[in-house]
Amino acid sequence: MSATYGLVFAFIAFLITFLLLPVMIKVLKQLNWFDQPGTHKIHSATTPSMGGIAILVGAALALLMSLPLHQWITRKYFFISVLLMLLIGLRDDVLALTPRQKLFSQFLPVFVLVVLEGTRLVSFYELGVPFPVPLVYVVSITTVVIISNAYNLIDGIDGLAGTVGALAMVFFGTWYFLAGDGYLGLVAFCFAGALIAFLIYNWQPSSIFMGDTGALTIGLILSFFAIRFINDNASLPAGHFAKFSASISTAVCVLIIPLFDTLRVIIVRLSQFQSPFHADQNHIHHRFLGMGMGHSRAVLWIAGINLFFMAVAVLLRRQSDLILLPVIAVTCLLLNFALRRKQSTAA
Repeated sequence: MSATYGLVFAFIAFLITFLLLPVMIKVLKQLNWFDQPGTHKIHSATTPSMGGIAILVGAALALLMSLPLHQWITRKYFFISVLLMLLIGLRDDVLALTPRQKLFSQFLPVFVLVVLEGTRLVSFYELGVPFPVPLVYVVSITTVVIISNAYNLIDGIDGLAGTVGALAMVFFGTWYFLAGDGYLGLVAFCFAGALIAFLIYNWQPSSIFMGDTGALTIGLILSFFAIRFINDNASLPAGHFAKFSASISTAVCVLIIPLFDTLRVIIVRLSQFQSPFHADQNHIHHRFLGMGMGHSRAVLWIAGINLFFMAVAVLLRRQSDLILLPVIAVTCLLLNFALRRKQSTAA
């Protein structure tokens, strides 16, 4: 399967999502289903949510037209886990769950993805130390939960989650076509196309939000691709032109915004003796807004940071995790310092 084939159906996913969103916006307004402004929310106007439904329907219809039946059967547990997470997100958008209820309710889709689909991290990879079986499941489930919820947490300003998600899907899709697995590349491209269409309606001023329906589900899909990339990249033969020497670090670079932001926020909350579930305005997008930026400019800056880390991963693709992980950590510390200094100056 060629990348051109994937791009064609990415455009079809884009088109379906683009046509579906105005209908959804009108229906949600008639049903009076809005995301209401609140203490820890930036928007000041009632806005329809659950735009994630259009994203997922657009990608799913494009995949129904393009993905062979045997691939649907092979990946059935992946699609089941996505559907289950969509239902959890939908439940939260309609009747809000507490953070703990939302976290515990994710056990079923994560269980299906890790245990039945087999999306698991099995070792330290470059170090060649295999995990004992119980640790395989603990590490894998924790990774999926962290990525899913980290992506959900960055959905705080217009355009941010859609932009970060689209960038990651394009990266994973491109890599899979280069690595020879066009089917997974097709899946990633279709979701990228749907996310790009969503951005047209979600860019400031937003006409619709992704909602937990979209954010949790796209986060789950990104966790699937991140773990699959780590495993599939590690298994490529040495010298393969698509191989990255640092599997884990490359995946971290692709998802650096949700991972860096969530880790930083949790550290801040714990240092202030607050629950990690405590909602606040300490996220990276709040930092940029605190400098006087609007949503669009903040998203472009954050997307630029994401692209910078992706470029670092590509440029240093022959370096090991032992080298690249410290580079990422130091860069994140410098970034955090620069943001704090810039915001204090702006204040």
